[in-house]
Amino acid sequence: MVVVSGRSNRHVAAIAEHLITDLKDEGFGAPRVEGLEAGDWVLIDTGDIIVHIFRPEIREFYNIERMWATPDVGEETLH
Repeated sequence: MVVVSGRSNRHVAAIAEHLITDLKDEGFGAPRVEGLEAGDWVLIDTGDIIVHIFRPEIREFYNIERMWATPDVGEETLH
């Protein structure tokens, strides 16, 4: 999983379109794409890799990195 940010809706969409074109040009086929029209959060699914492209406010709101973070384990939880 790759998580990146663009500066605006237009920037997010441009990053996504560029990545989609590069994937096709390199022979990876056509990835599945969601959210390109709005440009707030674009998800690109290549099959093996998922790419999330966010506007900063949307990235902060959903905080998907937290979902994949390793939990802090304190000594008191080990007993």
